Amino acid sequence: MVRHFMQSRKARNTWFLSRVFSILSAALATPSASMRIPSISLALGLSLLLTGCVQRIATNTVGDIVDEGFTGFTEESDLELARQALPGNLKLLEVLLKNSPDNPTLLRLLSQGYSSYALGFVEDQDPARARAFYLRARDYGERVMRQDAKLAAGLDGSLEDLKAALAGAPKDRVPGVFWTAFGLGSYIQLNLTDPDALADLPKAEAMMRFVDEKDSAFYYGGASLFLGTLYGSRSRFLGGDYDRSRAWFEKALRLNGRAFLMTQVYYAKSLAVQTLDEELFDRLIAEVDSASIDVLPENRLANAIAKEKAVRLKGRKPELF
Repeated sequence: MVRHFMQSRKARNTWFLSRVFSILSAALATPSASMRIPSISLALGLSLLLTGCVQRIATNTVGDIVDEGFTGFTEESDLELARQALPGNLKLLEVLLKNSPDNPTLLRLLSQGYSSYALGFVEDQDPARARAFYLRARDYGERVMRQDAKLAAGLDGSLEDLKAALAGAPKDRVPGVFWTAFGLGSYIQLNLTDPDALADLPKAEAMMRFVDEKDSAFYYGGASLFLGTLYGSRSRFLGGDYDRSRAWFEKALRLNGRAFLMTQVYYAKSLAVQTLDEELFDRLIAEVDSASIDVLPENRLANAIAKEKAVRLKGRKPELF
């Protein structure tokens, strides 16, 4: 009977799917979010064994659960554990995406994941490699945006076309637009002397202004943080505007209650350095140093990265001032 059961493709698919759902249910029932990660990873691996329509259903379902369980990863404060775990999880998401190439949840998680990996663990040591990851993040984000026909046309058109498309876009487009702009903008930040890269800066700015208008609090005031860095990291000759930069950074700090420490790091790294404001630099770095890692429990990982970056930035102070 068992042999006959396993010989049937449909029966095999049904059996595997039931096992995936059983493991996912057990994972979600685990009280600790961090304890869910191995079970969810195992469920993701099992879903790869499915075929055809059943496989796609399972992939879409797993994508939604991974999205909900992503907090279990961002709560992690051990940087080495996160550094080792994130690449494998990103590749696993890419395998899942092969079975559901238009899944907006998987695309958004990949866009966010590659940008986060590049920012947290790559760009300070290997900028060239980080550029490649930021472009990958941008491309995954664009695939989310292109599911809206008007935004797709805007991306392919002029800056004015993109602004017009964004003007008519609803609030639920914010995540896709934000992570697209984040990947693009971060790539540009590593290429400020490249005219071709700088040519795309107005598009990244337009997208982040859309996010700020529709949901200014999204990702801890991320649009304000981005725009503050945009205006504060360049000389006035290259388009820097230090008053606007300060206003954006202060808005970001109000939105996140000074709990998202990456805000202070980039405030110091960009505006304080460009204006040679040593007092501002010292104050912001000291604030990051003294803050508890638990000031933002749902994103300890970002704050742990911010603390590491603050230490590195402080060490460079003699050459920056």
